[in-house]
Amino acid sequence: MTTPQVCVMGVSASGKSTVGALLAAELGIPFIDGDDLHPEANRRKMAAATPLTDDDRWPWLDVVGETFAAHSGDGVVIACSALRRVYRDRIRAIAPDVHFVLLDGSPELLAQRAAARTGHFMPPALLQSQLDTLERPDADERASVVDVAEPVDTLIARVVRDLR
Repeated sequence: MTTPQVCVMGVSASGKSTVGALLAAELGIPFIDGDDLHPEANRRKMAAATPLTDDDRWPWLDVVGETFAAHSGDGVVIACSALRRVYRDRIRAIAPDVHFVLLDGSPELLAQRAAARTGHFMPPALLQSQLDTLERPDADERASVVDVAEPVDTLIARVVRDLR
């Protein structure tokens, strides 16, 4: 297997950071939480339950793409919502070999997870706006879709198989 570049994507509370970190450990490559790449102004907006606009997102998505490109030789897993096709296209314009992994789940399960989280800057109130925005990967995108109701070990094994 070549050094993978994997974007673990999905709405808030889908488990991007957890799955991303475990996947990176399984693959022996670094993990980066895309939330850490947001400028402080974006983090303040989200913490105030204000959805980001595309103008807020473009510079962040460029940084995500640049981070993938910087790791093209050694591989990396980045957790990044990448909810719309145009966002994934923006990342791929800079890092064309990224494989996207959508963490999919029922709105009820995701709402339960969001309500149970503490200390996260993304409030549960923004979950519905993210679900409304989500565009599932198209057949022509390099992507896997996994159900977050499955055990994490099962999800990781499935993604590793898809990467091969």
